[in-house]
Amino acid sequence: MYLLYSLLFAAGILLYVPTLAWASLSRGKRIGDLRQRLGLIEPLETGQPVIWIHCVSVGETQAAQPLVRALRERYPDHAIVISTVTATGQDTARALFAEHALRIFYFPLDLPFAVRRALRAIEPQVVIIMETELWPRFLRECDSMGVPTALVNGRLSARSFARYRRVRWFFRRVVGHLSLAVMQTEADAQRIAALGLAAERIRVAGNIKFDLEPRADVAQTARKLDARFSLRDARLIVAASTHRPEERIVIEAFKQVRQRCATRRPKLLIAPRHPERFEEVADLLARSGLAWTRRTRPQSAEDARAEVVLLDTIGELRAVYELASVVFVGGSIAPAGGHNVLEPAAVGCPIVTGAHTFNFERIVRELVAAEALVQLSESDVERAADRLADVFASLLADEERRRSIGERARTVVERNRGAAARTLQALDPLLASRNDLRMSAVGK
Repeated sequence: MYLLYSLLFAAGILLYVPTLAWASLSRGKRIGDLRQRLGLIEPLETGQPVIWIHCVSVGETQAAQPLVRALRERYPDHAIVISTVTATGQDTARALFAEHALRIFYFPLDLPFAVRRALRAIEPQVVIIMETELWPRFLRECDSMGVPTALVNGRLSARSFARYRRVRWFFRRVVGHLSLAVMQTEADAQRIAALGLAAERIRVAGNIKFDLEPRADVAQTARKLDARFSLRDARLIVAASTHRPEERIVIEAFKQVRQRCATRRPKLLIAPRHPERFEEVADLLARSGLAWTRRTRPQSAEDARAEVVLLDTIGELRAVYELASVVFVGGSIAPAGGHNVLEPAAVGCPIVTGAHTFNFERIVRELVAAEALVQLSESDVERAADRLADVFASLLADEERRRSIGERARTVVERNRGAAARTLQALDPLLASRNDLRMSAVGK
């Protein structure tokens, strides 16, 4: 079975190479370090036990912050290494964990030779996998080499679960390689149990993203952005983590709002989810008829007068939330499942989303129930701009409503803190027992 999987995976990689090369040449999509993806990672050569934390991309890497902090405090004699799949994940990991991680590298392709090379180079005591990144060959090789693997902050949406269930006969063996799964909700726990993971290996701890703390560099970045683009007092609308066609929808909605707010017109900041789409969104703004600029453009006096700012950088979006009057979180009008609503909620921003939020189902449901988030009903794309404009205009016209929604959102975040501590408690037996074995072996 695993041989067939490896053959299919290798064939898929070969078929995907031309598409990836085209994306790299035409849209600037970075491939990353191919040697590391082939498992050619420089050996650590450290006497410390190693905790390997794997994150897929930006969201998972950011979510790992509270866990990394907790691990550093509880296990100061351990080294932490972090892997990602995407180039943007690498950028984020290097920005967040340069002082905390001994090594940051690309996750190996899920092929036997690549996985084995990487495991021999890192020699991890434990592998911690953020959210739901189930690579069959990697999990099997870890199991065969006696390396415990723990899925943390795990989530399985109804949509993902339905896909996995189609090949449940295969994923029963895959999840069976996990030593532990610390899931966000009871529903997530039930779904991974239905895939075949034994109940004694499953815990529920909540969502670690609730434990994200403000950072000093975020406030500093916010001040720099405000000084350049005059955002704080402009009634700023932030369109965060947007997908196609959400930028077009937001721009059309913004034009309507500016017409309704003739005396004090707002500003718009757009932060596309994927860096390879920065130029596409820049072209869209160039045709919009609006005065716009972009973060990576050389600074000029025109920046403060721009109606729209394109945030074409990685790692600065969180700082913008401190300046926002309203935040639209993308991937929710486009059917991508939505993105992180907790970061704007934590600083008391009123949040707007579309109907497609299955990636954050429980969180959105709780925020909506607390009247701490405005969620649009599902509608066709052509009507979305009008509906979004109505919501933006209503919120911008009512400062008290914005404040109340933001405060309720902050309260929901505070009420749900503590997942990192519960996750660490679940991980302790894996880390402590393995460390005891290691010290015993050294003593002999």
